[in-house]
Amino acid sequence: MADDALRRLAANTLRTLAMDGVQKANSGHPGMPMGMADVATVLFTEFLKFSPKSPSWLDRDRFVLSAGHGSMLLYGLLHLSGYDLPLDDLKAFRQWGSRTPGHPEHGLTPGVEVTTGPLGQGISTAVGLALAERMLAARFNREGHEIVDHFTYAIASDGDLMEGVSHEACALAAHLGLGRLVVLHDDNGISIDGPTSLSFSEDVPARFAAYGWHVARVDGHDPDAVSAAVAAAKAEGGKPSLIACRTHIGFGSPNRQDTSKAHGEPLGADEIRLTKEKLGWPADAQFLVPEEVRAFFAAAAARGAKAEADWNARLAACRAAHPDLAKELDLFLEGRLPEGWEAKLPAFGAEKKLATRQASGAVLEALVPAIPTLVGGSADLTPSNNTRAKAAVDVKAGEYAGSYLRFGIREHGMGAILNGLALHGFRPFGGTFLVFADYMKGSIRLASLMEQPVVYVFTHDSIGLGEDGPTHQPIEQLASLRATPGLVVYRPADANETAAGWRVALSRTHGPTALALTRQGLPVLPPNEGAMKGGYVVADADGFRVILIGSGSELHLALAAQKLLAADGIPARVVSMPSIELFLSQDEAWRESVLPRSCRARVAVEAGATLSWGAIVGLDGTVIGLDRFGASAPFETIYEKLGLTPEAVAAAAR
Repeated sequence: MADDALRRLAANTLRTLAMDGVQKANSGHPGMPMGMADVATVLFTEFLKFSPKSPSWLDRDRFVLSAGHGSMLLYGLLHLSGYDLPLDDLKAFRQWGSRTPGHPEHGLTPGVEVTTGPLGQGISTAVGLALAERMLAARFNREGHEIVDHFTYAIASDGDLMEGVSHEACALAAHLGLGRLVVLHDDNGISIDGPTSLSFSEDVPARFAAYGWHVARVDGHDPDAVSAAVAAAKAEGGKPSLIACRTHIGFGSPNRQDTSKAHGEPLGADEIRLTKEKLGWPADAQFLVPEEVRAFFAAAAARGAKAEADWNARLAACRAAHPDLAKELDLFLEGRLPEGWEAKLPAFGAEKKLATRQASGAVLEALVPAIPTLVGGSADLTPSNNTRAKAAVDVKAGEYAGSYLRFGIREHGMGAILNGLALHGFRPFGGTFLVFADYMKGSIRLASLMEQPVVYVFTHDSIGLGEDGPTHQPIEQLASLRATPGLVVYRPADANETAAGWRVALSRTHGPTALALTRQGLPVLPPNEGAMKGGYVVADADGFRVILIGSGSELHLALAAQKLLAADGIPARVVSMPSIELFLSQDEAWRESVLPRSCRARVAVEAGATLSWGAIVGLDGTVIGLDRFGASAPFETIYEKLGLTPEAVAAAAR
């Protein structure tokens, strides 16, 4: 047990670093770091297993600052712990080009596991991290050779626990028995508007107990109580743990403690002076780190380095005892897919129509047994999304060796959990209807920001789903997803393009992919390597005067329109455009070969909002789409009544 005076000195170091960083930037959130400094000190110096010289070490504990607005707390912890984050980086808080942005960003700052800030996302992603740990342990641990054995810790604010996504993910965490997840709740009772009692009166520990979590309540400024609670949480093997830490936001500030003003604005030079005096700190010192505090955290880092060395020895022994297992582990550690996986992709014949959701299911039938890291599930739409391969085994509490996840009707929670699985090295996918992408947009956006290779299997991609009507028929979703930087949206026109879409998705290592798949059957076209480039010529005509461009099911309207135009003596080229952003990322030569500048007469057709298509059709082209909601009727009727017909495409071309 650490000396109380040393603990207090370390916590005050974190407090003053946060105050000074926010004040220098004239922007930020000092109150949360000041309030949770005691808790964070206990966690990092007594429990967290980490090795700053090897920030990607597989068996490190994961720490997620879900309350990402308190980023200066995390930056202070990483600096003191010996990560490559010098004090100058803390002094550059929130400045252009710095590694200390306003909210933590994975991949930018060493030691930051998850990009956080949008409340609820961090704790929900932590559920995915904790699930990944259990799934990896089930796959790779053997008797006498435990190489996966770590915990996931998160600090969550009141705001995190108000957001709906945290309810979804935390309920599932209990259902799956994720006993290696420990959440430290910053129970300070303050939000931006004022006391949380203005809008929040639930008993949070009681709610989590009802989920099935192990819960505890402690004084967050009593290090011994915090230490005992974390130790008890670690000993609770079958349940995730919530420790409600009662804290004072802006702890130590004579005029800002326990007020909303401490949350999101600098304390001001005068208040910082008063606070430092109250904490027994040199009033004029800025970014001061006492040497005994550096030594305190260095000792924790040294324990982590020893743990890593011990793990390396265990790993070597495991390799010797289980060489085949070691090969699979190496694939996982290197983020590679097995050799020859692309050869497993099915090729489809033209014998019958096939919905692209069915084709996607056939792809998964082939790939799930071949790619051990390919795991995923559906938000309670498994039969509709066709996401479960026959060879897949469900993941359950205490049974984590499988590959299929039952997320329940929790789209947003699913999205965040997929992010956690991806951050831990899996290649995860999740299915739901395209219209419900709206429910998970926050998680999709963070997958893009973190450049994680998550795959979204969005079925029922248009008015083609028919009778369920406009509540379930996506209109604006494709445009919204396409507007997300780093996300590739792939809407295949047939079964073979669906296989190409999966090939695109699994070939990507630095960004997510959304597959938009039909409910209705579509004719099957010959395979074409151009599908990997997002846009290619499907049917050409000598001396073509107009280019017809179709996405997904509407490509077949364009092909039918080509025949109508040919009967009138108007030659037309037909282009399939399953992915606008993928096509626009190709070199100029490819783009010119498909859409030559010399032909400015272009017609695009898609059963969705027309907003996405300007860069493809240009000012002289036109788009046939839907800038209105759909209707309830058989899909053939809806297409006809809303003007999505070959005749309409041909008329626009003329």
